[in-house]
Amino acid sequence: MTALSKYARLEATGLWRATPEAQRREVIVSVGEATLVISDLKDQALTHWSLAALERANTGKSPAIYHPDGDPSETLELGEGEEQMIEAIETLRRAVNRSRPRPGRLRWVGVLVSVVVVAALALFWLPSAMQDHTLRVVPRVKRAAIGQALLKRIERGSGAVCAEEAGVGALTRLAARLKSARIVVVPAMTQPSLNLPGGLIVLNRSVIEDYEEPDVAAGYVLTELARRSETDPLRDLLRVVGLRENFRLLTTGDIAPDALNTYAEYLLTVPGKPPALATQLARFDAAALRSTPYAYARDITGETVLELIEGDPMNGRLTEPLLSDSDWLQLQSICGG
Repeated sequence: MTALSKYARLEATGLWRATPEAQRREVIVSVGEATLVISDLKDQALTHWSLAALERANTGKSPAIYHPDGDPSETLELGEGEEQMIEAIETLRRAVNRSRPRPGRLRWVGVLVSVVVVAALALFWLPSAMQDHTLRVVPRVKRAAIGQALLKRIERGSGAVCAEEAGVGALTRLAARLKSARIVVVPAMTQPSLNLPGGLIVLNRSVIEDYEEPDVAAGYVLTELARRSETDPLRDLLRVVGLRENFRLLTTGDIAPDALNTYAEYLLTVPGKPPALATQLARFDAAALRSTPYAYARDITGETVLELIEGDPMNGRLTEPLLSDSDWLQLQSICGG
């Protein structure tokens, strides 16, 4: 200890009493190896006090009175003329106290670390883990019910689902051709297509009525199917509505109406993330459908969809018509136009 070596040769005179009944004796006080050595005037050691177990009975007062920790009956008095020794003892006591372990502080550090770890788990791991578990346990019928509930909210702004009978039949045949569970058309939606939980794809009437061939509408359907293969629509919903609604769905099987309203508004105002090009083109290839008509419907200049045009899997190949002419005409009149 640096402080100990500094005071190794320091000596002082004091009054020592072994017990309260004993007379005080004049002694020589010196700093030993981690101890305070108390000797008589003939330089014979009377006792050694551990510096680590040394207490002062009257802090800030004079004469300074010291005793071993836990034994106030044995005392040592250092008078006003021994300020250097008093200062040395106090310095050594502070040094010893600083070097002692702080179990309370360590405990608080441990608690703080635990809190940080739990908070990190709650913030980063728990939402994803809960989503994964929810997606595994929610049955198809509940997914379909959620998709239908969202469709009802979308209809408030877009108008009711188009239901002209002949057109619905043609749409059903198109869905079968594209291996899609269910497709509906609405009159005035702010997005050309949407992908809802339960295998439900919603098309705006414009992707059918504004083009001369069904390949464009089919391209939107295949793109939504590609997006669904990469991201579960129910996961997207849970990500937007938050952990509370995720927990509600997991425990009660329902999502709050306000949360569904929020997500329906989100779908109508935020364009969906495009699927990976390879996934998208693979869908066109599997359906034997040209991607070029869909690409030009997205961007008439072709500049932003050049990869879809150049990567058209049906380029230079003959393809069967998606629908018969009569089915196509009926599909174009599905909204009564």
